Formats: sequence, C-alpha cells, structure tokens
Amino acid sequence: MDRSLPAPGINLPWDREDVPDAASAAKRLRDAGVEPHAWSNGPGDRYGVHSHDYTKLLVCAAGSITFLVGADAVAVDLQPGDGFILPPGTPHSAIVGAQGCTCLEGYR
Repeated sequence: MDRSLPAPGINLPWDREDVPDAASAAKRLRDAGVEPHAWSNGPGDRYGVHSHDYTKLLVCAAGSITFLVGADAVAVDLQPGDGFILPPGTPHSAIVGAQGCTCLEGYR
C-alpha cells in the first residue's frame, strides 16, 4: 500500500499504524521521496511570516505547532504525526505549542 504524502495541501493527519515519533515521521517523508531533517523549538517560540521557493513537506514528530498559512493566515494545528505539504511561494508563520515541538521536513 502506498502511504506517501498526497498532493499539495494542508493538515494531513497521521494515517499509519506506527506511532508518531521522529523515526516514523522521517520514514513518512522518505516514502514521499524527500530526505528529511529535524528541527526543534521551545514552548511559545514563533516564526514570522515568510515563504519558500520550493515545496515543503513537514511532519510534526513531538509536541505541537500551529502554522498560519496563506494570505488569510488559516490556522493549521499540528500534533504528533500530523503534517502538510506547503506549495512554493505560500506565506506562512508559526507558533510553537506549550510543550515545544520537534518537526521533520524535506523539500521538493
């Protein structure tokens, strides 16, 4: 069964049998054809509005983070295992949850 991440979109819930953690998040991204790297932030950390010139595939492995996506700053809350595909040029910012977060991401 192909469990790679689908076409660009947001809020992709965990739909696998394995428990969400850094290893299983990395496998999900590798299955989608990207080489992941991990990053972590402390509680309440923030990222200002920015965009990228590539497609970003991201999976939350621990904690939580809320991305504010697009011109309307649509809130996308990610818990362990949840992720999204962010098309190139999409403005976004983020606020890390109360327990901090660890995310894995890769690029196309």
